[in-house]
Amino acid sequence: MVKGSVLFSVISCLVSLFMIDVSGFDSPAGKLSAAHYHDRMFQLQAFKASLVSGPAISPSASPQQGAPGSRVYRVTDYGADPTGKSDSTEALNKAIADAFNGPSEGLLMEGITNLGGPRIDLEGGNYVLSKPLRLPAPGAGNLMIQGGTLRASDDFPVDGYLIDLSASSSGSTTQEVKEGSSSNLDVQLTSSSSSYNYEFITLKDLLLDCNYRGGGISVINSLRTSIDNCYIAHFTSNGILGQGGHETYIRNSFLGQHITAGGDAGERNYTGTAINLMGNDNAVTDVVIFSAAIGIMASGQANTFSGVHCYNKATGFGGTGIYLKLPGLTQTRIVNSYLDYTGIVAEDPVQLHISSSFFLGDAFILLKSINGVANGVSIVDNMFSGSNNGVEIVQLDQSNGPFKQIDQVVVDRNNAKGMSMKSTVARGSVEGNGSSWTVDFNPVLLFPNLIKHVQYSLSSSRGGSFPSHALRNVSENRVVIESDVAVPANVFVTVDQA
Repeated sequence: MVKGSVLFSVISCLVSLFMIDVSGFDSPAGKLSAAHYHDRMFQLQAFKASLVSGPAISPSASPQQGAPGSRVYRVTDYGADPTGKSDSTEALNKAIADAFNGPSEGLLMEGITNLGGPRIDLEGGNYVLSKPLRLPAPGAGNLMIQGGTLRASDDFPVDGYLIDLSASSSGSTTQEVKEGSSSNLDVQLTSSSSSYNYEFITLKDLLLDCNYRGGGISVINSLRTSIDNCYIAHFTSNGILGQGGHETYIRNSFLGQHITAGGDAGERNYTGTAINLMGNDNAVTDVVIFSAAIGIMASGQANTFSGVHCYNKATGFGGTGIYLKLPGLTQTRIVNSYLDYTGIVAEDPVQLHISSSFFLGDAFILLKSINGVANGVSIVDNMFSGSNNGVEIVQLDQSNGPFKQIDQVVVDRNNAKGMSMKSTVARGSVEGNGSSWTVDFNPVLLFPNLIKHVQYSLSSSRGGSFPSHALRNVSENRVVIESDVAVPANVFVTVDQA
């Protein structure tokens, strides 16, 4: 209102200073005299000076928690201790409850109330929790928790999570859901009018210290959850657990059971999983996993991993960088990532794409047969660097039975230094004087005894001779070409297992 009043005064003054009587247009002059003009200009300059030299308009104060219209809930206003000396669980949960009880802005997903974007502001403090932070009820969304450190107390539940986005209110259910209990998930699904517990919950700029008691963040049956710029350490179960729901996005974050930058003497004893995704349509982008037994465990489909750097427990110590555990329905893309001494395992991969990634320290890709299916797999344009110990860049685990259903599998255009190449496409040549030429592709081809397509050419140096020749045998990954007469020739062969 102050700005509007000033503007109105300025306009009124300008109108009054320069308004000319209508009758003046009929006067002989029809103009302002020079003296009148200078007098009006003097009045305008005096008015302008009064505005500049007048009292400044003070900016409105920043909204405080509890002020009308404020959507920022500062946890110290609720008695939270930012020094970490006393338990802040009750204070933080009270701030979250107040955010839930604030004004709503209609609906998001059907059955999910739009809270309007309230922020739980940790104010850069260090808060100790003896119990998980929980949202008070399912069926709500559009809320942010940001800006501080949460640390588990020495008596924090060992099966709990510092931030628990689940509809359960009892600590016992957390363990059952974590282990994948479908019965408990069904209970949660029916606990609100929506098929999802929460939508558009954002966790941003947080450091979570699990104190080797439980996990960091649990997201159960929620939609469009964002975990951004978080550092999660000292977990024993999962750094981040996502179960049910879909579209959990994890980006610009760092996770490790033990804080290290590599070369940890205790690496072979790492346990736990940094990110455990048991739902669909998730994305992990620009994330570093620096210690855990498993970097990412994905047992849901249609996930994207991009810019992920895993140097958790090395493969040589029994660790895995990325484990895809959804036999027959993988539908996962891994691109522009860095597997550092720890590799990728995919069970019965179907629609799996791995490209433009770097594998260091003999890290490799393992395709594991469960029901013998490999379909729609592309492993292309990657770099592998090893220690000259003959480790193959792509390997098969057929301990449960051989791969029998193989279709549209392409392993090609990779490069390796200090490791052995494996591919589904191979090229070879042989030179000799005779009537039979054999090219052995076993050192290169990925699948044993499998060649689906062959192309070859025979070039003879004998002038005037046109021998008849044919492909005579393709078995055990060996190609045999024969001619009707003995001739000196070069034979070039291309084979494909796809």
